[in-house]
Amino acid sequence: MLHVVQFAAPPAQDAVLRSMFAARKSVFVDLLKWDVPVLDGRYEVDQFDDVHATYLVLAEPDGTHLASARLLPTTRPHILDSFFGDLCEDAPPRGADTFEITRFCLDRRLSARERREVRDTLVNALVHHALAVDIAAYSAVAGMGWFQQILAFGWRCMPLGRPRIIDGTMLAALRIEITPETPSLLEAGRSTAAALRVDPCIAA
Repeated sequence: MLHVVQFAAPPAQDAVLRSMFAARKSVFVDLLKWDVPVLDGRYEVDQFDDVHATYLVLAEPDGTHLASARLLPTTRPHILDSFFGDLCEDAPPRGADTFEITRFCLDRRLSARERREVRDTLVNALVHHALAVDIAAYSAVAGMGWFQQILAFGWRCMPLGRPRIIDGTMLAALRIEITPETPSLLEAGRSTAAALRVDPCIAA
């Protein structure tokens, strides 16, 4: 089940958000060892988790997390322009119709096959959400493993500059164009993307 929620969610969606923040802590802090804030020792929540953030969350009917991503408006401070602007040859993309994909998180409990399935489902959900709310492009920061997968998905995607090693990790910034043709491009590119290893995350 797909949930599209804001940070200030109604009580009925609290369980979905708690499950998502706990999964983010498991992936980004416990597995990847990111130095990011942890709330109550259980939830990965940072300064961008505010009323301006939108979350796409795939969850079981009981709210158990499967996969999720956070979208940040680029008209406000966001991760690429705040921390990784040097990854862009020109200024980071900004605009009312451009959002940043961050914290793309696949639950650690999933098998390899399940991870591929929920990854593809969440990517499709990001595209259909963009088309529904007039988002023309996404930006993101990705490690090289995910960067290669993103390029292979088949959609129109371009690097914003040369990859660079930052804090020991090779990172790249990218822009993904969203048009009415994007769903069919994803469908055509799915066989290529499915052959690539599924890493824990897509973006910072």
